[in-house]
Formats: sequence, structure tokens, C-alpha cells
Amino acid sequence: MDTPQNPGDETFAQALAELKSHYRVSESEIARRIGSHVSTVNNWAHGKASPRPAAIRRLAAEYPAFTEARLFAAIGKRAPAPLTDAGREALLNVFDRLTEEQQQMLLIQASAVADSNEP
Repeated sequence: MDTPQNPGDETFAQALAELKSHYRVSESEIARRIGSHVSTVNNWAHGKASPRPAAIRRLAAEYPAFTEARLFAAIGKRAPAPLTDAGREALLNVFDRLTEEQQQMLLIQASAVADSNEP
């Protein structure tokens, strides 16, 4: 199998069509492998909906020729960076030094930033 290329400016429906062709899988097989309903995958295939980040991560894990970066780009977003153990520890160390009110405010702000990555 050749490695699929990201032609840039592709839609998620186009990326999914290439994934199906590259791996010779059906929408129902994709749905089964990533734990989604076949109608959800069908909506993605027809451009009626975009997958959520968790679904994109499962797709990239199941079909590694299609990277998170490519699949996120196809919905017009950048792929979130993985959180390393060191990064997690550093965040918790900072969080532990905040008051309860500061923690709540930071969570609200961080959630708003993360939500901006949602399709």
C-alpha cells in the first residue's frame, strides 16, 4: 500500500473516502473499529457532520496512514498536542499553587481555549 498524501484543503469527507479506499474498508467496518454508529460515519462521509476530536484520535490509531494532523486539518483544526508525563506534572505543580477560585477560573479559561478546537 502506498502512503496516502494530504492534498491540502481536503474536506473530511474526501479524507474519509481515501481512507476507505486505502484500507479497503466500509463505513460499517470503520464504525465498528472506532466504536461509533454507522450513521455517524455515513454523515461524515457525506459532509453532513464532522467528527469530534476523540473520534479523530480513534481513526488515526486504527488507520495509521491517516495521521491526526491530516484528519484534524480536514476539519479545519490543528491537532491537539499530546500531554507528556512531564507536562502533566508541571501543570499539576502550577495548579497546586493556585487558590480554589484561581483553579476554577483557569479551568474555565482552558476549557474555552480547548472548545475553540472543536469542529
